[in-house]
Amino acid sequence: MKYPFDPSIKNHLWLALGLAVWIFAFLYFTDPLDVNELTNAQKLQFLPIYGIVGALAYAAMLPFQQWLFKNNLTWNAKKELLFFLVFITGALVLTRSVYLYIVVANEPNPYSLDYYITSIFLPAAVTIFPIVALGRWALGKYKNKQLENRKIEIKGEGNYESLRLLLEDLVCVQSSDNYVEISFLDNGNLKKQLIRTKLSTIENSHPELLRTHRSFIINPDHFQAYKTVEGKQGLQLSNDIFTPISKTYTTAVKMALNFATK
Repeated sequence: MKYPFDPSIKNHLWLALGLAVWIFAFLYFTDPLDVNELTNAQKLQFLPIYGIVGALAYAAMLPFQQWLFKNNLTWNAKKELLFFLVFITGALVLTRSVYLYIVVANEPNPYSLDYYITSIFLPAAVTIFPIVALGRWALGKYKNKQLENRKIEIKGEGNYESLRLLLEDLVCVQSSDNYVEISFLDNGNLKKQLIRTKLSTIENSHPELLRTHRSFIINPDHFQAYKTVEGKQGLQLSNDIFTPISKTYTTAVKMALNFATK
């Protein structure tokens, strides 16, 4: 089951900054750390440290998050839960260290680990972490909406024949009798789909594509090199796809590709 996810490190760093502010505000106006026993000056001295530590704990998890995502370029509820389990464990270790070595340093009777977890960390976590989860979900939904808005649609002649995809995922289109075969990337994997339509219809609807042959149009972004196979001149595209160039289109193709690769 897919889960809304934004892989942008930059956006998650902004979320970490918001987390720092939220932790400070929460601790300042509530009593999970007996802040009522601290003077206002002490609150301003110690509580921002917890906010910074929370932000650092989140930021430190981002390489782990990217590793999970790049494993198959998908995100689901299971990965989200695993991320939070690791994040919460790391946050517990860091905040406990701040408490022992900064807040009550040299104090004779610090809270025990059991009491710290059950009476301090968990009550704060119940309030703080759902906000993080909501923020991550909102980032993912916004990212998905942006991606949907960027997608192009290749429509077939049938009522239910169409393919929506990002332009950068489209590699090439080949005519096949009354159909076209579309080669495209899905989470980095090459896939092909037949749609009943004409090659000229797609070419006219999407002028950013390039005709190379009476039976082929390509996405210039996937061009890698010129290549000759069995005496036929053509183009090497990504994912080891070869498309021929007919004499009719040779000059136009070379001009377009030379311009695109400058």
